[in-house]
Amino acid sequence: MTLEARIEALEKEIQRLNDIEAIKQLKAKYFRCLDGKLWDELATTLSPNIETSYSDGKLVFHSPKEVTEYLSQVMPKEEISMHMGHTPEITIDSENTATGRWYLEDNLIFTDGKYKNVGINGGAFYTDKYEKIDGQWYIKETGYVRIFEEHFMRDPKIHITTNMHNK
Repeated sequence: MTLEARIEALEKEIQRLNDIEAIKQLKAKYFRCLDGKLWDELATTLSPNIETSYSDGKLVFHSPKEVTEYLSQVMPKEEISMHMGHTPEITIDSENTATGRWYLEDNLIFTDGKYKNVGINGGAFYTDKYEKIDGQWYIKETGYVRIFEEHFMRDPKIHITTNMHNK
């Protein structure tokens, strides 16, 4: 292999690793914005061509606006959520496309309303497709299949002492 070919191969590998890291940070931002209820910022993680398949494919949306409007309605400030993506498996499929799989662990606490003191713990497998537009990665397709979900009543004697959404 010539020196030029080795340099070219090395540059491609560095780009692949940079793309994988950018996608990991993209998904981290998605989860942070979801739990922070930062709907406008969450929309910046989504491709204009987004298609979702949440809740085992039951919830399908086709634009960043549809996604964020739905999430803002079903995740009011009375719902504290923590979504954690683990063990990413990212594959760069082409210069501008990639796929990813993530473990999801999520915890929800309802602090008021008709679900007050309900808690939910769950796990799922997320499958995503990503696209790069003008050098920036976006989530093009996203959805998950539940591994499990448990609902339980929280002891009303347990008090949440800090909630970022009650300021």
